[in-house]
Amino acid sequence: MMSCSTETKNPFFIEWKTPFETPPFDMINEEHYLPAFEEAINRHKAEIESIINNAEEPSFSNVIEALDYSGSDLTKVENVFFAMNEAMTNDSMQDISRIVSPMLAKHNDDINLNPELFEKVKAVYEKRDQLDLSTEQSKLLEKYYKGFVRGGANLEDAAKEEFRKINEELSLLSLEFGENVLKETNKFELVLEKEDDLAGLPENVIQMGSEEAKERGYEGKWVYTIQRPSMYPFLTYSTRRDLREKLYKGYINKGDNNDSLDNKKITARMALLRVRKANLLGYPTHAHFVLEEQMAKNPDKVYELLNKLWDPALEVAKNERDDMQKMVYDEGNDFKLESWDWWYYAGKVKKAKYDLDEKELRPYFKVENVIKGVFDLSAKLWGITFDERSDIPKYHPDVKTFEVKDRDGSHIGILYTDYYPRASKRGGAWMDAFRKQSKRNGRFISPVIYNVGNFSKPTGDEPALLSVDNVNTLFHEFGHALHGLLSNCTYESLSGTETPRDFVEFPSQIMENWCMHPDVLKNYAFHYITGEPIPDDLIQKIKNSSKFNQGFSTVEYLAASFLDMDWHTLTEPVEHDTDEFEKKALQKIGLIPEIVSRYRTTYFNHIFSGGYSSGYYSYIWAEVLDSDAFSAFVESGDVYNQELAGRYRKYVLSAGGTDDAMILYKKFRGKEPSIGPLLEKRGLN
Repeated sequence: MMSCSTETKNPFFIEWKTPFETPPFDMINEEHYLPAFEEAINRHKAEIESIINNAEEPSFSNVIEALDYSGSDLTKVENVFFAMNEAMTNDSMQDISRIVSPMLAKHNDDINLNPELFEKVKAVYEKRDQLDLSTEQSKLLEKYYKGFVRGGANLEDAAKEEFRKINEELSLLSLEFGENVLKETNKFELVLEKEDDLAGLPENVIQMGSEEAKERGYEGKWVYTIQRPSMYPFLTYSTRRDLREKLYKGYINKGDNNDSLDNKKITARMALLRVRKANLLGYPTHAHFVLEEQMAKNPDKVYELLNKLWDPALEVAKNERDDMQKMVYDEGNDFKLESWDWWYYAGKVKKAKYDLDEKELRPYFKVENVIKGVFDLSAKLWGITFDERSDIPKYHPDVKTFEVKDRDGSHIGILYTDYYPRASKRGGAWMDAFRKQSKRNGRFISPVIYNVGNFSKPTGDEPALLSVDNVNTLFHEFGHALHGLLSNCTYESLSGTETPRDFVEFPSQIMENWCMHPDVLKNYAFHYITGEPIPDDLIQKIKNSSKFNQGFSTVEYLAASFLDMDWHTLTEPVEHDTDEFEKKALQKIGLIPEIVSRYRTTYFNHIFSGGYSSGYYSYIWAEVLDSDAFSAFVESGDVYNQELAGRYRKYVLSAGGTDDAMILYKKFRGKEPSIGPLLEKRGLN
């Protein structure tokens, strides 16, 4: 009865008669999610039972392919629900998530810990040398076998039970951590009542504060938040040092205020559970468990890279600090530079050294022009086009939808963009899929991809104007989108961004090399009022200042990477004092007090609520790849080099995780990557 009712009334179990079978957001309500999860889990269980009960000899097709094809209904529900819980959340969505997360943890464990199913997978794996498998099929077989082993299939019964409990608790703690960070972010507000409090702020930043105040019911006042589009302009331009301190401390103390949203106990408990889980599986640390499947392979290799970069980066950062401290004294002040002063004085030093102010650049980065810029770049490199559609259901008015076509006009996929902040959306920027690309029964299943950001909204008569950092972020996430859109794999488990974590950031980060290149800038950076292209002297100033503040940005990033690794190379399941642990970790590497780790433990979503535990280093690991790869385009004399672009599409964007990541890189580049271009780009050599 329940199944029948669910099928007829629930939009997840009817044919989606939308363009390209995109999610029918106009039909999906919150009440549909929980019944949909329950029904989809039951359907997946039945599919698993069918694989187990198949009397035929275990084969690649009736075990491995069957596993990869199973659970499509559940994947459909998960992809929509978790996307909405990040971009359109509320109390009831979070309530559903608290019910669903342990359900999914249990369901996944029921599969991974099923001895009969594992025996079938193992039987196929053990005769792999006798099977005539393609490279992609071999990769899929290896992925499933290792997935079962790493999912606890070889554990004794008592250990399996403990493993289940750990997974269930971790799923709930991770959820609670993320919810607390979002609530803390939405809760903090700097309310200003006097015009004197606005000293130094440009008109557009004042307007932003006024509009935020109206939205929050503070008519005639100004409000600034710890959302980055609000916080960074305030820190850069406000001459009120006391207010900069108040706002910045609101940001860096997220989850560390000893109240109901405090995350210290959660992070300490999660670190303990991760050690225990790794030990159960025979690994000395959680990092050893995670890194085994990444390009780095082990923690030593990660620390080796981080340490190689740390000393030169710290030296540059100290020089940057000294330049700012000198300016403080030259202005007749006698205070010591603090972390909340960095953006303000960095802006002033940049102006003095390079005659460049962020205010000069923003008018050239209207969000619509930047989007057109990345679209045009993609057209020049790969011949793909983006046509906006008005007939595809959207989940919010800010969302735009595009059909992506290949150079011959054939359909590639659908892209959603969602770029403005709101209280229902978590901070940061990300890419994911409502549907991943795959091939099944001779049919090409096209991808449905989304990019989400938190960029400055239009204010008054002024359109949404981006900072250089925002432009980099938009291009970065678009690189992930291309990885999903241009995928050409057979199996969903290997398609698109299903690569090692320290390779997945390569296609996103290489796009950042293009966005500020003079040849590309001239094609999209037009003044939003005059329509004039960005002048050559401004482009030269951008180039001259490209290494400015790189000590700071490298050090704050590396500090967070060390912090992640230190939490996850613990060998004993002991609950640590979170603040004390963090303090010792950062003292050990000699982090200067004027710089705070890019993420402190209590709001480090990447590693405690996302999938980056023991993986935050991957951005710099991938930057070695992207810097080396882009240098090939530069050395060719043509940043639109078609031969290189074609190889890059074939061996990187289209290949997903169908082969070893380094093999794919070498097929594109012809050699292993060198660290030299990265050191040069960041001014660390």
